[in-house]
Amino acid sequence: MAEPLLVLQGIVKSFRQGRRGMLHALKDVSLDVHAGEIVALVGESGSGKSTLGRVALGLLRPDAGRVRFDGHDFAALTSQQFRRLRVGMQPIFQDPSASLNPRRTVRESLEQALWRTPGDEQARCVRLLEDVGLRPALPFLERYPHELSGGQRQRVLIARCLAMQPKLIIADEPLSGADVSIRGQVLNLLLDIQRRRNVAYLMITHDISIARAFADRVAVMMKGELVEIGPAREVLSVPSHSYTRRLLAAVPALG
Repeated sequence: MAEPLLVLQGIVKSFRQGRRGMLHALKDVSLDVHAGEIVALVGESGSGKSTLGRVALGLLRPDAGRVRFDGHDFAALTSQQFRRLRVGMQPIFQDPSASLNPRRTVRESLEQALWRTPGDEQARCVRLLEDVGLRPALPFLERYPHELSGGQRQRVLIARCLAMQPKLIIADEPLSGADVSIRGQVLNLLLDIQRRRNVAYLMITHDISIARAFADRVAVMMKGELVEIGPAREVLSVPSHSYTRRLLAAVPALG
């Protein structure tokens, strides 16, 4: 079997909390994501999901453990090598408004991501916007983030992410706060991108229903530890850990 695209091995991360001592956010967490695979990382707020995502992106350095992406160990790379490698791993964060520069038009945001590769920038910007369902694309190019709806901003953010041609997308609660119609549209868009481009996802979410609809495998985090991992259908139908069973019991049921 080929080596996983992303390998997180024995990750430990703590934060100092003033006089109260240390917060142990991650305790010996190991997780991998294969090429083209969708892994959902689920758990309550404060369980360590987002911290693990930021360690995977290289935004946080672990206290112990190692991170490998596309066959390269982060600890062995120079800053320049890391920046080149990191292009293949792109984030989608919860709030698109915070991720888009309010002083830049959609065109400028996309062109900033496209500068590494030559070509007709306007044509490529149009193609990216069409790929994420913003049609006709031309009118969107000169708009600023505040002139877009929440769903449109999230689509622009996904288009900017795709401009980098990533192998892995780490999505941290990308549907949180969106209304039901936008959630469905964005989820379908992400699935369509995965099918067309064979992109792998690490989907960080507290929503079990998203994991059920979206993931090949589910990893469950509790208080900084990975307590259960396996095929989505198995974990969400016959969970082995009591915490997973409590998460499933908390999901509202119709009828």
